[in-house]
Amino acid sequence: MMKNIIYTLLILISGGAVAVWLMFADPHHDEHGDDNHHDHHTETEEATKGPNGGRLLQQDDFALEMKIFEKGVPPEFHIFSYFGGEILNPNEVDLNIKLTRLDGQVDDFQFQPQNDYLRGDTEVVEPHSFDVHVSAEYQGKHYEWKYDNYEGRVQIRSEIASEAGIKTEKAGPHRIKETLNLTGSVQLDPNRLSHVRARFPGVIKQVGRELGERIQKGDVLAEIQSNESLQNYVVKAPISGVIVLRNIQVGEATGAGPLFTIANLSKIWIELDVFDKDIDRVNNGQAVLIETLSGQSAQGKISWLSPMASHASQSIQARVVLDNKKLLFRPGQFVRGRITVAEHATALAVRKSGIQSFRDFQVVFARVNDTYEVRMLEMGRSDHDWVEVLAGLKPGTEYVTKNSYLIKADIEKSGASHDH
Repeated sequence: MMKNIIYTLLILISGGAVAVWLMFADPHHDEHGDDNHHDHHTETEEATKGPNGGRLLQQDDFALEMKIFEKGVPPEFHIFSYFGGEILNPNEVDLNIKLTRLDGQVDDFQFQPQNDYLRGDTEVVEPHSFDVHVSAEYQGKHYEWKYDNYEGRVQIRSEIASEAGIKTEKAGPHRIKETLNLTGSVQLDPNRLSHVRARFPGVIKQVGRELGERIQKGDVLAEIQSNESLQNYVVKAPISGVIVLRNIQVGEATGAGPLFTIANLSKIWIELDVFDKDIDRVNNGQAVLIETLSGQSAQGKISWLSPMASHASQSIQARVVLDNKKLLFRPGQFVRGRITVAEHATALAVRKSGIQSFRDFQVVFARVNDTYEVRMLEMGRSDHDWVEVLAGLKPGTEYVTKNSYLIKADIEKSGASHDH
């Protein structure tokens, strides 16, 4: 509770700092027209839009309109050039743009004329968050602009992040487990169940143990007077375990039924229902994670598959034998079983706990020093805890794995995002 209060106060202080910064920064949000950040030559001026909705960079009579176009194509630069307010033939302008990203990577763009604009030669990959360096030549004169264009980026001091419980780790290879989810129940192991009967018919003189008691092998359970010899004899526990049934009272005559039933619960059976469509995917020896509805869990392996199918459900039973010395599982409980049916080595994977939604993407937040920034993911196979990354993240990138929603909230609050 105290940690949450401290973090809230720190965030409010940080929010005030962001508000002050916004008073002096460009008031526009990020758009692909790049109209929310100023170039270094006009820091106190509001960025101007050109006729095509892009950010307008001007020096003297020469101007460039910066636009990232992505309708029906991967994002690419479309740059319109003007002189004296008139659009230029793109063949007359030499242009180069360099984008420096948070991790130091520099994307270098060359341009070719197309229709009435210059078209970039490569995709402007997400996130569209970088420092921009524009260099142009027109009629022997050089023009240059520098400005920043950030999205999905926020700074959080390390002490605030630590207090908020934000955790990170480096992205790398991982084995993705393909799993099958089943349901079942906890059953007694019949080999660890004993029904204790009287050796000779007689009258019960004394009962030494109660229902639910844990006993050891050899403990005296009752004393009985034999009808034939009128001598008393004792009934002892044949195994260690818990008394799960007591059918005996002092003064009663013994019958054919058991006096006590003792169950040794140090090992139990988990019987899972495998339906017809999944039978071919389940085999002896496969690893299984067993979980109760209350969250208790244990690892085991399939030790037996029933040769018989249930007529009603057309399912077969898969048995998992579990150690249960701590009595985490109780006969009769419903359980879930997650069977690993295959494993796939992946070159790069991230924890699901770190994934958040951002615009139309699933993202993680990369950390570089005290700066956090979105990384849009192209994802592949996944299991309960991990997801394969096919594109959008470099191996070895430090990313947020715990409390990533706090980073998302801070980014949204600071307005460090834009609409596509």
